[in-house]
Amino acid sequence: MSETFNVINELMVDIYNDILKIEENAFKDSRFNDVSITEVHTIEAIGMYEPKSMGEIAKALKITVGTLTVAINNLVKKGYVERYRSDNDRRVVKIGLTKKGRLLFRVHLSFHRAMINKCVEGLTGEQEEILTQSLKRVSSFLKEHYHLLEL
Repeated sequence: MSETFNVINELMVDIYNDILKIEENAFKDSRFNDVSITEVHTIEAIGMYEPKSMGEIAKALKITVGTLTVAINNLVKKGYVERYRSDNDRRVVKIGLTKKGRLLFRVHLSFHRAMINKCVEGLTGEQEEILTQSLKRVSSFLKEHYHLLEL
């Protein structure tokens, strides 16, 4: 195998594992020590501003509505999310973040911003575009070859 292959493979595995571990530890040692990284990603999928339906959130997370219901119930108990009835159709339940949930969202977003800023620091516009296209190709490969589009 080529040296480039070995370096890229090692970097991708290390980056993936490091991000998971850093996110996990960051919340464990903070005022948000009652949430898992999976719950943080659920909060991220809900978003800051407009409440979303369970179907919209489940689709974004690529999970079933049933699986999401368990997560939402836990996040409601912990005070991070609220259920709202739609103004247009009272049968429709929307999920939105509480003040505590929005704060957690911002903390998580801040970590991602710092990571991305460091990643592109010093790159030219052309280099940023090459990096973006490379990451898009990796993402497409994973979705196409591991059927992530079907979830």
